[in-house]
Amino acid sequence: MHRHITVAGLACVILAGATPAYAASCAKREIVIDRLQAKFSEQLTAGGLQSTRSATAVVEVWASPETGTFTVMLTNAHGVSCIVASGTDWHADKPTPQPKGTAS
Repeated sequence: MHRHITVAGLACVILAGATPAYAASCAKREIVIDRLQAKFSEQLTAGGLQSTRSATAVVEVWASPETGTFTVMLTNAHGVSCIVASGTDWHADKPTPQPKGTAS
């Protein structure tokens, strides 16, 4: 649960601060994915839908345990993906199981 909240929070922060400079990092989703896999050995690790008043986008986090790189991208309804963040030193946390009926 915590991981999902973290990814959703990250996406909201990124969307709020996205600048037109990221527009240069957009292409058809298939092209972006091919580059992430070929150049960085990244694979899809998390994702979800992000809705605003005007549109809905798919938010995806691609990462590689081998290279330590990660990429956050948004894909619109037309299949165009834009990279909104990328970095190094990726690590994935495993959720701690919570007994039923307790707050997380």
